[in-house]
Amino acid sequence: MPRKKLSRQALQAKLKNIRMVIMDVDGVLTDGRIIIDAHGIEYKSFDVHDGYGIARAREKGILFAIISGRESKTVDHRAKRLKIVDVHQNRIDKVAAYVEIKEKYHLEDSEVCFIGDDEFDIPLLETVGVSVAPANAMSAVKHRVQLVTSKEGGRGAVRELLDRILKAKSLL
Repeated sequence: MPRKKLSRQALQAKLKNIRMVIMDVDGVLTDGRIIIDAHGIEYKSFDVHDGYGIARAREKGILFAIISGRESKTVDHRAKRLKIVDVHQNRIDKVAAYVEIKEKYHLEDSEVCFIGDDEFDIPLLETVGVSVAPANAMSAVKHRVQLVTSKEGGRGAVRELLDRILKAKSLL
């Protein structure tokens, strides 16, 4: 069922309450492409602006987690560089991983934002306080979230979201 679109004011109020941002990887932190060389080594492309946005928001008190349906050493490496300690990979049931994270940090749904791009993200998008999709998300996802970024996944969507959260909190 599509989520009711929020007024700009209502969305600002919800963003102001966010304490944690949970991110999918492929199609959100990356553009969704996976490059595999002849030796089976996997490559992904991450946006430096997203990385800076994460570092800046973390310094201002925002918590971060990654929940991905795939597993990749590249994700572990990127998360370590960004100082994201809650990394849940190979988790098809993203809601179960979310419950673990939420309990660990004593969070309410209203304090959590999730950005996802594909249909298997919908159950978690429908659970959190603020649901977000990048501009290039699947159409079914974009119709189920409260906010669609103007930027695409792997091209600044996460940074755009974090800037909006920090502005709502008067931290930017």
